[in-house]
Amino acid sequence: MKPQNIKEHLQKHNVSFDDPLTDLEISRIETVYNILFPPDLREFYQCGLPVGQNFPNWRSESDENINLLKERLAWPLDGMLFDVEHNSFWHPLWGERPSDLEAAFHICREEFSRAPKLIPIYSHRYISSQPQESGNPIFSVYQTDIIYYGEDLESYFKVEFKDMEHSEIEYKAMKKIRFWSELVE
Repeated sequence: MKPQNIKEHLQKHNVSFDDPLTDLEISRIETVYNILFPPDLREFYQCGLPVGQNFPNWRSESDENINLLKERLAWPLDGMLFDVEHNSFWHPLWGERPSDLEAAFHICREEFSRAPKLIPIYSHRYISSQPQESGNPIFSVYQTDIIYYGEDLESYFKVEFKDMEHSEIEYKAMKKIRFWSELVE
């Protein structure tokens, strides 16, 4: 589905849109937040910027909004650290868990820093910035309870707005994303 079709689909669900993001705005956003939008997300935002409580406001340059978006970008790490401390989370690929909590936090942060960045799309749903190609899956991220929520932007928005059942996602066709897919599977 083309980005314009996704926009029209969301408008049928009463999602409002602001003017499209310009190349200059996208460049500023990517610089301020140290992210890269994958091509399909970039194209979608260049058809119009969805607005509303659960959508990130990429356009506002207020200090409050910038801090809010930085918090949303940090949400996956914050949740992971919470689970390391309170729920005995430890990924087996990280080696033996240190008994010292600060040392465990350090390893978790290091591993997270090597992972592809997750970009918020809606609520606690994220898309990976890598690989820099269209069709990256969408993840639902709540601490280390991480699941796939769509094969790509199109299927994600269908699932999110109840035009497709979560069970209809084609998991076998899902693109694997380093680190994040390992946490899902």
